[in-house]
Amino acid sequence: MFLTLMLLRKGIPGKQWIGKHRRPRQITWQMKSKMVEHLEREAETEYWLSRPYLTKEQEVRHAAERRAQTWLQIKEPNFANFPEHKRITDHLSHLRITKTWSS
Repeated sequence: MFLTLMLLRKGIPGKQWIGKHRRPRQITWQMKSKMVEHLEREAETEYWLSRPYLTKEQEVRHAAERRAQTWLQIKEPNFANFPEHKRITDHLSHLRITKTWSS
């Protein structure tokens, strides 16, 4: 009986859209047209990527000056609020180590 069921079984066991023995989806004309559009878009992208805007020599450090200016614009307002540098003599001036006892 089990052999008969095994040999004569029709259909897909379990869920029909997932798994190892799933039912294959029907390919529609919309799927075909979307795939063609996708391949055309990919071909155009490859075309534009194969022709770079800058040469290898131009590409090296092409934005260094602009980046330096941008960094200065970011840095200057932040560093303007810093207090002035203090020397060790300013910190130890209250000790008056150079004065002598006799004077």
